[in-house]
Amino acid sequence: MFLPRMLTPARKGPAANAIALAGNQLVCTSAPRTPQPDRSLILLRSAYVNGRYVPGDRAVVHIEDRGYQFSDGVYEVCEVRDGCIIDERRHMARLARSLDELRIAMPMSASALGIVLRECLRRNRVRDGILYLQITRGVARRDHAFPAPGTKPSVVVTARSMDFAANERTAAEGIAVITLPDNRWERVDIKSVSLLPNVLAKQAAREQGAKEAWFVDRHGHVTEGSSSNAWIVSKEGKVVTRPAGKGILRGITRGVLIDVIAAHGLELEERPFTTEEAYGAREAFLTSASQLVLPVVRIDDRPIGNGAPGSIATALRAKFHQHAERT
Repeated sequence: MFLPRMLTPARKGPAANAIALAGNQLVCTSAPRTPQPDRSLILLRSAYVNGRYVPGDRAVVHIEDRGYQFSDGVYEVCEVRDGCIIDERRHMARLARSLDELRIAMPMSASALGIVLRECLRRNRVRDGILYLQITRGVARRDHAFPAPGTKPSVVVTARSMDFAANERTAAEGIAVITLPDNRWERVDIKSVSLLPNVLAKQAAREQGAKEAWFVDRHGHVTEGSSSNAWIVSKEGKVVTRPAGKGILRGITRGVLIDVIAAHGLELEERPFTTEEAYGAREAFLTSASQLVLPVVRIDDRPIGNGAPGSIATALRAKFHQHAERT
C-alpha cells in the first residue's frame, strides 16, 4: 500500500521571509511554502483501514478501490454518547441489508466488527461523537462489472468527537431548510456512498443560509433531506413523515423516534406530505444520527408555525435517548 511521504519542515532563514517593495505593494519573493497537513487529519488520530490501525494522516486506500472509482460501497454513521454506541444493533442490521442489496460480502463477523468499532473509539479518545464505517467491493482492475469472485471487500472505520453542546444550541434556535427537486437514483433505501446529488443539495442549502435541503419528488411531495429524514406536525397535532420504502432511507433515528412517539401517546401518520403542507405546518423537524431531532423553523425562507422550535419536536429530542439502545 502506498504511504504518503512525510512533510518536510518549511525552509528557515532570510530567504524564507524575503519581501520586496513593488510600487505600493509588498511582494513575497520566497519560494512557496511547504503544504501543511490538513488539520482535520491531525484531529483524526487513528483509522482502521483493511485490517490495520494507522495514523489519520497516513490512512490511505488503493487508487483502484471500487468505492473510489465507482461509489461501489455502503456506509453507516453511528452516534457515540458517553462512550457507548447508540443503536448499534439497528445500524448493523441496516448495513447487512445494504450489503446484501449490492451483493457485497460482509467482510467480518458482527462481533469482530464491534471490536474494531470500539478500538477506533479508544484510539481516537472519543466519548461523544460519531463513528463512520465504510465497506466497498474492494480493489480490482477498473471494469464496471463485478470483479473476480474472492475479491476482498475494503473496510474503513473512523471516529470523531463532536460538540454536542453546540448541537443543543442549534436545536434551541432551530434551523432553516430549502427544497429542491429530487434528482437521485431510485434506490435511496440503500445507504450507498454514491452521494453526489446530496452533496450538491447540501451546498445549495449552505449558499442560501440554510442548514439542510429537503428533496421533493415529481408529485410535489417531500421525500427526505440530503442527510436526514423529514417530518412535520400537522395543524391537528399529528406527527407526519413519509413511509419508509424505496423512496427514502430507513433512518435509524427515524425508527427510534417512532417508538418515542408511540410511547408518549402522540398520533403518527406515515404518509407523503407536500411542500405546501409543510409551509403551513404547526412544526417541522428533521432526524439523523448526528443531529437527533432538530427543529426546523423556516422552509424556503417561510416561517414555520411561530418561527421558533416547536414544543413537540423539542420534547421528542429530550426523550430520544430514553428509547435508544446503548452498547
